[in-house]
Amino acid sequence: MAHRVVIVLFDDFQLLDLAGPADVFSAAGLLDPDADYRVEVTAARAGAVRSLSGVTVTADPPLREVSGPIDTLLVVGGLPGRMAIAGTAALVPQIRRLAARSARVGSICSGTLLLAEAGLLKGRRATTHWAVGDLLAREHPDVRVDADRIYVRDGNVWTSAGVTSGIDLALALVAHDHGHELAREISRWLVVYLQRPGGQSQFSTPLSARTPKREPLRDLQGWIEENLNADLPLEVLAGRVNTSVRHFSRVFRAEVGLSPARYVEQARTAAARRLLEITDEPLDRIAARVGLGTSETLYRVFHRHLKISPGEYRRRFRHKES
Repeated sequence: MAHRVVIVLFDDFQLLDLAGPADVFSAAGLLDPDADYRVEVTAARAGAVRSLSGVTVTADPPLREVSGPIDTLLVVGGLPGRMAIAGTAALVPQIRRLAARSARVGSICSGTLLLAEAGLLKGRRATTHWAVGDLLAREHPDVRVDADRIYVRDGNVWTSAGVTSGIDLALALVAHDHGHELAREISRWLVVYLQRPGGQSQFSTPLSARTPKREPLRDLQGWIEENLNADLPLEVLAGRVNTSVRHFSRVFRAEVGLSPARYVEQARTAAARRLLEITDEPLDRIAARVGLGTSETLYRVFHRHLKISPGEYRRRFRHKES
């Protein structure tokens, strides 16, 4: 029998959250007749559902009329603020109802927030778009958030990260259903990674830090950026804002969300990323320029923050002139 996939939409949803997985399931059937996935799209009401990009998709039937057993239930994402405007809270009871009749449940991008609202992630590990990981953890402390994973499976609940990771999730679902060989063929067909190297942090903003309210700390951040190759111990940083090391460490962490040492290391990592993207300088030269000392230290820092080597990062993100 065909594997029934039901995908829940709402106004201002992220189009690729739908199109990516749908194309994976379609390719599965093209490459292996036994991998028969039937995709249905549904929303609060039947008819046109507008995506963030302006493209509309026809949803039918409406959520309240979806019945019968479901093999895979997927919930797409959108911008968190726009999701509230679109009235997605009304979807939560229906998502909870459909989940009860689904063999497995999944989300793409910020759709994880809707699964959490429906109580489907309580006590589970989950991921989401890196930009809303903190929001998910804050509003749902009963969820174990791992925001640097491309996708996470916990029992029969699968969650994925930002936008294109819906493709990764769908490939993993196909591999679970029909084996890795078919998933590998689909990835070749769609010209995508079967399994990406590293976590989603490599695609996120360089610094996971808040902007401090105090002007001296904001000025210090700018000074750090301009002096990354200098020795930057706590004593030097505290001296720049005329305070004791102990008081400085406490205030900096409270306002920035990171320890001073962690902030400096992330700033150096971000600078190294830029140099890898725009220059051909050797790794030891880049490490020295950003204050990391040696290429060995650069390698360790990249694996700690980005789960990828400096060389692989350069191969993937080097800006080449046309």
